[in-house]
Amino acid sequence: MLWRELRLDRFWAERLPRSRKGTRWDHVLQVLVSYRLIAPGSEWRLHRQWFLDSAMADLLGSDFGLAEAHKLYACHDLLLAHKQALFSHLTERWRDLFNASFDVLLYDLTSTYFEVNASELPEGSKRRHGYSRDKRPDCPQVVIALVVTPDGLPLAYEVLPGNTADCKTLRDFLTRIESQYGKARRVWVMDRGVPTEEVLAEMRASDPPVSYLVGTPKGRLTRLEKQLVDKPWKMVREGVEVKLLAQDDELYVFAQSADRVSKERAMRRRQLKWLWARLKKLAEMEVSREERLMKLGAARSKAPSAWRLVETQVDKKTGALTYSLDRDKLRTVRRREGRYLLRTNLTDDDPAKLWQYYIQLVAVEEAFRNLKGDLAIRPVFHQSDNRIEAHIFVAFLAYCLQITLTRWLQGLAPGLTARTALAKFAAVQMIDVHLPTTDGREIILTRYTEPEPELRLLVDRMKLALPPQPPPKIAANALTAPSVL
Repeated sequence: MLWRELRLDRFWAERLPRSRKGTRWDHVLQVLVSYRLIAPGSEWRLHRQWFLDSAMADLLGSDFGLAEAHKLYACHDLLLAHKQALFSHLTERWRDLFNASFDVLLYDLTSTYFEVNASELPEGSKRRHGYSRDKRPDCPQVVIALVVTPDGLPLAYEVLPGNTADCKTLRDFLTRIESQYGKARRVWVMDRGVPTEEVLAEMRASDPPVSYLVGTPKGRLTRLEKQLVDKPWKMVREGVEVKLLAQDDELYVFAQSADRVSKERAMRRRQLKWLWARLKKLAEMEVSREERLMKLGAARSKAPSAWRLVETQVDKKTGALTYSLDRDKLRTVRRREGRYLLRTNLTDDDPAKLWQYYIQLVAVEEAFRNLKGDLAIRPVFHQSDNRIEAHIFVAFLAYCLQITLTRWLQGLAPGLTARTALAKFAAVQMIDVHLPTTDGREIILTRYTEPEPELRLLVDRMKLALPPQPPPKIAANALTAPSVL
């Protein structure tokens, strides 16, 4: 259903023709993507278990040949050549299905790591050590850059070497989006650290200018704090206030959210409370100085934000631990909790709209969470870079199906997630009933179970129609009489 709604059946049928032996590569890909969406795991598990336990063969009118291991791996080699065409196709489908607008684009990066020895990787591999968002700096990784709409609809992605700095990724993406979708007045929303001053200047000087809204590092807030102190707070909506500071061709928006203040303050208090109790225990322990330092390092890694608010000292001779709270830093942190300094060249726009743009960055963060969580993009069992990128390509397609289902459910069954809906559909089983005949053959009745009332309600709300029960098949009896020599 989701595959057809996105017209991926037509798209891939045109681009993945049958092999000379009759292999339907578009069906193999549909199996791979469905597996990644429903019960993600390795291709070997798909081949050995999942396909046999699923109804994919019946639904596609095929057999186990679709899940032969060598076909699953070989299919990956056919995909990357069609990546740009897929992006253009998806853009049209998002517009037709959801009346999607591409005036505002969200851009962010994540990484996925590999538990391998980096020294054994081939020269030129994209798997490199770099800043790890997964807190695994010991493992090589690749960086994934993603562009989505505020509704989470993905437009494009790119796989970059693991040592790529965030600030070096944006310029190529701007060029790619412009060449694919044309020059238009669109707003790019990014987190701090992504754009450089040079790229921002190029965006302002572009014709037409490329609009942006970006978070700024806290160091810039320190420099502008004195100028912001005398500015009045303006209420833009309940619980959100802003101060505006115009400089050159840009506008700085200093925003304060009551909800974010409460959330960040609670997180800081919880972390500081744990760290303070841990330091007390460490101070009372009778251990060597070296062991105490190691335990302090572990506490620091577990509560890094709270650690910045505490001063510790370990005596070089006795190994005794003393600690105290840095109240000046605590006051600074309290003053900045729930506050963000945003920077934009949209100088004429409503501050409330700018704040709404920025908090929509959670859409791209949610996409990353789904790729790493529900769709289990990791672990990656492939060895070559091309296969790794194709694995991410399959996960991207699965996310497209998932976000399509999510958008449908928002209007039909609010509160029901895509993962929960798939679990409800999984309750429908397909079974084969074998009935022997008097002439030694078998009648095979393939039947699916009737959905439970709750699922039936969901099916009706989604305006779906279950397919008719398959017609019976007659097969020769598997048990044949022994031949006489």
